[in-house]
Amino acid sequence: MLLGLAIAAAAAVVYAQLEGGERGVPPIDSASTYEVTGVEVDVVAANAEAARYEGWRIAQAKGWKALWASTNHRPQSEAPNLPDSVLNSIVSGVIIENEDIGPHRYLATLGVLFDRARTGQLLGGSQGEVRRSAPMLVIPVMITGSTAQVFESRTEWQKAWARFRTGNTPIDYVRPVGSGIDPLLLNAAQTRRPGRSWWRMLLDQYGAADILVPEVQLKRLYPGGPVIGTFTARHGPDNLVLSRFSLRVERSTLIPKLLDEGARRIDAAYARALQNGLLAVDPSLTIEEPPLPTDAEQIENAASELGALPTGPIPMGIATTYLVQVDTPTSASVGQAELAVSRIGGVTSAITTSLALGGTSVMRVTFTGDPAAFQAALQAQGFTVQTAGNVFSISRRSAAPPTGRE
Repeated sequence: MLLGLAIAAAAAVVYAQLEGGERGVPPIDSASTYEVTGVEVDVVAANAEAARYEGWRIAQAKGWKALWASTNHRPQSEAPNLPDSVLNSIVSGVIIENEDIGPHRYLATLGVLFDRARTGQLLGGSQGEVRRSAPMLVIPVMITGSTAQVFESRTEWQKAWARFRTGNTPIDYVRPVGSGIDPLLLNAAQTRRPGRSWWRMLLDQYGAADILVPEVQLKRLYPGGPVIGTFTARHGPDNLVLSRFSLRVERSTLIPKLLDEGARRIDAAYARALQNGLLAVDPSLTIEEPPLPTDAEQIENAASELGALPTGPIPMGIATTYLVQVDTPTSASVGQAELAVSRIGGVTSAITTSLALGGTSVMRVTFTGDPAAFQAALQAQGFTVQTAGNVFSISRRSAAPPTGRE
């Protein structure tokens, strides 16, 4: 009875960690645009509306010349002059970084977004020859007040990386949203673990080949006052430091701007590392498939090692990921639990994601079916099952205690 209550309480805790709270910031999809930032304009006109219109028109022209120069590695003065009609057709948006509007004057710093498909044919140069990195899983760590956070709650650092536009970078970033089981799998402690087997599982889960850990530590001199951010660009499971620098703003309200600039500079550091050959994928993170058997005897031996096939009818439906808690008093019990669950019809994977020998371990199970079907399948295997959403706590049914004295 007490064991059941303990399992139920643990399940409720995990469920509470996964559900509720504000976390998860979807990244901006910027693969279809080129971006030019920091375009400064200062325009005087008959009224505020005319000044702003003229400022945006000038920003389009300046942004085009800056984009052409960076793509062709030549001075902006050599960029071709495009008429306003062409610029209007290739510009997909204007980002207001900072602006001051007066009765007759418009002073602003703007960003200009260019449609990649329409602009590419006008750029020429070597935009098609840029070396691209392998897919890199991004885990943004923010340290403030001696506490390191990733996706446990929405942080300004996570928001900065979600805002970051990747259209102009050679790094292929894989940016998790931060919802679902992301807070459990991708946390600050995980970035300090060098174990390759666990990292291989995570990279396979998120479709990446290696790990990037952009880290920032914020130091506030006093409430509302200056803030110093120390940024570190890390790479790989061994936390190789590629770059470190510090930035400062004079007011706490400018922290988002500080972090946006930090993300831009860290991306530049990763791009330099890629160019210098320092961002190669760690070979130890590659999952090597075992060779296929070549003759009948090897096939028979391989089949015997696989053990029994999944039992019961295979349900139809959408594959869903569930968390399963199970008591693991010994190391052997971990493998036994994985084997028992993996034999259930409809289970495509059962992997222990949190190991606690002598306590309660957690498995990540992919099952084709709804929670009710999964619960029924577990019970059919002889488990006692308690549920809390998509979190299941299982234990083997024990024999009834004797009712009389011997």
